Amino acid sequence: MKDFSKEITWKGQTYRLVFNLNVMEAIQAEYNSLDEWGDLSDGKNGEPDAKAVIFGFTEMLNEGIDIANEENGTSIPPFTHRQVGRLITDIGLANATQTLNETVIESTKGDEKNE
Repeated sequence: MKDFSKEITWKGQTYRLVFNLNVMEAIQAEYNSLDEWGDLSDGKNGEPDAKAVIFGFTEMLNEGIDIANEENGTSIPPFTHRQVGRLITDIGLANATQTLNETVIESTKGDEKNE
């Protein structure tokens, strides 16, 4: 796993989505494994599971906020589940699921170079 984040802008503010071991732990605690959560959130078996998408997005956004608060000495409050649902509604479900997938994939890629 490597340090990777993806930025999104919502209502004029830019936020970082971070996938790291803290987020992985939360997802595993809620969904048993990353694979089970991934199957639900990417909609391979039909439509994406809204709860899984919101859960993952919330964890990644709040990890980004927590890191930013530590780095900058700020105290930006974390997002609630319902706020993230509204955010995803605004940016679009397809965009949100693509952003989640890209963030996880980039974070878990090996260090080998693609040639």
